[in-house]
Amino acid sequence: MFERYAIYHTFEGPLATHGAAWLGWDIAVGQTVQHPEIKGIDLAKLTERPRKYGLHATFKAPFHLADGIREGDLSHAFKGLCAAHAPITLAALTLSQIGRFFALTCDGDDSALKSLAAQTVQSLDPFRAPLSDDVLQRRRSQRLSERQKANLAQWGYPHVMEDFKFHVTLTGNIKDQLHTPVKAMLHSHFAQTLPIPYTLDTLTLAGQDNDGRFREILREPLKG
Repeated sequence: MFERYAIYHTFEGPLATHGAAWLGWDIAVGQTVQHPEIKGIDLAKLTERPRKYGLHATFKAPFHLADGIREGDLSHAFKGLCAAHAPITLAALTLSQIGRFFALTCDGDDSALKSLAAQTVQSLDPFRAPLSDDVLQRRRSQRLSERQKANLAQWGYPHVMEDFKFHVTLTGNIKDQLHTPVKAMLHSHFAQTLPIPYTLDTLTLAGQDNDGRFREILREPLKG
């Protein structure tokens, strides 16, 4: 049993290898990875916040299992979800700045991604334990729209449904003076690994262990 579970899209091949090295954590095998040496930048500090999650895009944010639910129950439902949905072809993955952090995002129409994310959230929500009042109160104190507050209350996470945005977090918040050099480093590190187009043809059931880091439990192909 893991402490929490999440539904992610994780990666394979060169992108997965480069992403694990950049973050310092390989979610597929659950192991620490040596960072590349980059002069003048503390990459361990730069990636400290996203490291424990590994290279991923979130489709259902981390949650505790509801009372009476076992991991096997969730795995069975997860497999059924993947069997019902077809792969999605994205025009490209591209490096973007979102607020004060960098991430990979998708180019072009994201309606199919939003649909898959919404159905993932809805179909697996019966397996999620409700948030405690303390957690709800703390998250409501963040800068959320009224719709995001409603999402938080109903689905346990604010950035779902219309507010879902596919992204793969690569850094924590960055000071203004570091934006240009960090962006250049990211381009250099990932330039040869971003496929055009990119086919999203799997989802991953991931678990958070007692060390706080996420590991792949099951990567399942989309077969619909």
